[in-house]
Amino acid sequence: MTSPAETAEQEPRERKTSLPGNLIRGGLIGIVETVPGVSGGTVALVVGIYEQLIASASHMVSALRTLITGPDRVSGATAHLAEVRWRVIVPVVIGMALAVFTIAGPISTAVENHPELTRAAFFGMVLASLAVPLRMAGKVGGKHILAGIVAAVLTFWLVSLPPTDVEASALTIIPAAAVAVSALMLPGLSGSFLLLTFGLYEPTMNAVSERDFGYLGLFAVGMLIGGIVIVKALRWLLAHHHTFTLIVLAGVMVGALRVLWPWQAEDRTLEAVGSQWPTALGLGVAGFVVVAALVIVDARLVKKQ
Repeated sequence: MTSPAETAEQEPRERKTSLPGNLIRGGLIGIVETVPGVSGGTVALVVGIYEQLIASASHMVSALRTLITGPDRVSGATAHLAEVRWRVIVPVVIGMALAVFTIAGPISTAVENHPELTRAAFFGMVLASLAVPLRMAGKVGGKHILAGIVAAVLTFWLVSLPPTDVEASALTIIPAAAVAVSALMLPGLSGSFLLLTFGLYEPTMNAVSERDFGYLGLFAVGMLIGGIVIVKALRWLLAHHHTFTLIVLAGVMVGALRVLWPWQAEDRTLEAVGSQWPTALGLGVAGFVVVAALVIVDARLVKKQ
């Protein structure tokens, strides 16, 4: 088993962040996670804390495993917990929770009443976000490009599947939550969109708005299971195959753009440009410019550090 000290050599460089800034980052992640088609992982990439979140979550999982199985349960778990970026994790989680419990209702209403315009704005945002993993990937070879294309094609196919309608129960909520939380950590894929595919988006949003803690408790169990699996896998991939992983994530983001095409039928069949195209185009450009500005600011901050 790799010790925390050995793992530390593979940790991403610490970013200088502030408490208010991390609260805002968490709020942004929470807001976009309520929008079908947009990934919180994309926001984490854009605001420069993605790898820190994955590394910290991985240490939390390792701490729990060490505490249960050993060896050196207490000291081993404490060593892993010491590697967690608490000054990032705590305010981000608080910001996410505040955003989800205050924005979920209005966002759901906006998506329902103005789907074309909402998707157009986020299409521009995600398109600009592609610059982040591509910039972080470094030198790219032919095998990386091929992997990115395969990831884009598979994701395009996945998000083309028509939504289903299932009954909300423990047997459906837990696995759906496990898959949805995996999407939270994968830039490009949206947990809300996958919940739509499973037919559980509206029940989940209603459970949040109505404080249905029975439903939310089952959802939390699924999130815990999915989180443990995907966090450890992503942490290993980022540590050992950094460029390959980031290019695959970029491919996932490209394929997932299909979800955000403004004009599509209820069964997700893509349609021709509609009459609202001038407004949709304007919102798309505005979203692109906002995220591009954030990416440029983030790149300059990294350079200064």
